Amino acid sequence: MGYAFFRLLLCSHDHDYPLPLFQSFPPAEAIRSSHLDGFLGNPITDLPDRFCFRKAAVFHNADKCGFRDNRISGKTDVCDPSLVHVAITLDVEYLRVRSTFPQLKFKVYYFDPEIVRNLISTSVRQALEQPLNYARNYLADLLEPCVRRVIYLDSDLVVVDDIAKLWTTNLGSRTIGAPEYCHANFTKYFTASFWLNLKFSGTFSGRKSCYFNTGVMVIDLAKWRRVGYTKRIERWMEIQKSDRIYELGSLPPFLLVFAGHVAPIEHRWNQHGLGGDNGRGSCRNLHPGSVSLLHWSGSGKPWLRIDSKQPCPLDALWAPYDLYGHSH
Repeated sequence: MGYAFFRLLLCSHDHDYPLPLFQSFPPAEAIRSSHLDGFLGNPITDLPDRFCFRKAAVFHNADKCGFRDNRISGKTDVCDPSLVHVAITLDVEYLRVRSTFPQLKFKVYYFDPEIVRNLISTSVRQALEQPLNYARNYLADLLEPCVRRVIYLDSDLVVVDDIAKLWTTNLGSRTIGAPEYCHANFTKYFTASFWLNLKFSGTFSGRKSCYFNTGVMVIDLAKWRRVGYTKRIERWMEIQKSDRIYELGSLPPFLLVFAGHVAPIEHRWNQHGLGGDNGRGSCRNLHPGSVSLLHWSGSGKPWLRIDSKQPCPLDALWAPYDLYGHSH
């Protein structure tokens, strides 16, 4: 398992009004993965000695972000409507100890892998079969009912813009918002047998279904709970177990449920695919346009390429934020 770092710049220099305060809520099999069950204990301090991190640099705009506000220095209520809720799934090798981010307020939720283990099918990559990849399906259950909206972020990304801009996305009547990529070949995300069976492929009838990357999503949890989308996703996973309708882990069930019903978000919020294909050693360039978020999705991860002394050019953008001590 690798390690990663994301950076959130919470205040924008082009705003003259107060922005919401930030709190991170990683609803994960956090602190321990299934093979490290003995390390739960105190989820912040009881980490194995082999994990060594260096302290994060102070955010360049920290003075403008209200870190000295009493609500941040004291106890913050998870139901505080001024908070921006960001959820990230992490395991013990990803999680940074509290001293690494002394200015960050966060809460850890434990995700039980047994909830989803029997629903997972084999995938094209073993990494995609890990229960933690499916924790995002259960955010509505893991987070308190008073949390009505959340930004979900993968852990292999760097945010270089004001997260409050993403938080205020207008979802309209939609339950989730994400950058869509309608030029992508949508059919490749499902097997030939899926498209030949109208009972399955008919689910996209009347929908302008486009690919979207589930690593960056704004989710209306109130609507999710009301409709019961977790059960809908689980139903498609059960069908996959019996009929093999796709080859990629946790993405296709999201496409089956939401593709064509997504509130579009600007592409600058997910410059994805920077991981390329580590097997072939390919490197990716940025997509044209503005950049608010860099996402190393794909099998090639920057920390692995940096450690192996074979980085891609864009991995240099990741390197300053990698706090894992063994890499330096």
